[in-house]
Amino acid sequence: MSDASSVSYPVLPLRDIVVFPHMIVPLFVGREKSVRALEAVMDDNKEILLSSQIDPSEDEPTEETIYQTGVLASVLQLLKLPDGTVKVLVEGLRRVRITEYIDNPDYFEATSEILVETENDPTVIEALSRSVSDEFERYAKINKSIPEEALSSVAKSDGADKLADTVAGHLSIRVDQKQELLETLDLSERLEKIFSLMQGEMSVLKVEKKI
Repeated sequence: MSDASSVSYPVLPLRDIVVFPHMIVPLFVGREKSVRALEAVMDDNKEILLSSQIDPSEDEPTEETIYQTGVLASVLQLLKLPDGTVKVLVEGLRRVRITEYIDNPDYFEATSEILVETENDPTVIEALSRSVSDEFERYAKINKSIPEEALSSVAKSDGADKLADTVAGHLSIRVDQKQELLETLDLSERLEKIFSLMQGEMSVLKVEKKI
């Protein structure tokens, strides 16, 4: 199921976003604790653990209000802005579960275990992958907020896991729904959930268009 690790990583709590493996996303970070976590990563050339807040409106999250499942990510670029906030470009690498927080007054720090995805029947996964890929094309035509590069990255996805995570990252759904997809380790189950969520979103978008 998972590999235990005694290595600890700085933790960056995220608001209103879930980062998936294979995703490259810009984040704007303003909280002092989070900025210090990023500085620690840059100083030690370490990876950072990204995990979403259970309540995005919370200004000072605690260990209990951060989801246990997140992603290890590498920091590709960091830019300090004049107003004190930091713009950072991160790339999600692999799913992890926080196992224990380390006592650190400067920023959140935790050990984690790598979560291993399960793949069952390859024929089923291939069929589901095609359905998800085709449906995403239709979804992108209706949802104008989907960037052009998202379509090309889905088309070029080499592997069902990458396809699933790329599509999941671009769906206009709630954070808790995305978190559920991140926590679904069975690949065929995850693809089915993504397909179902896309269909639900498309129904809503079609109704909005008519109105």
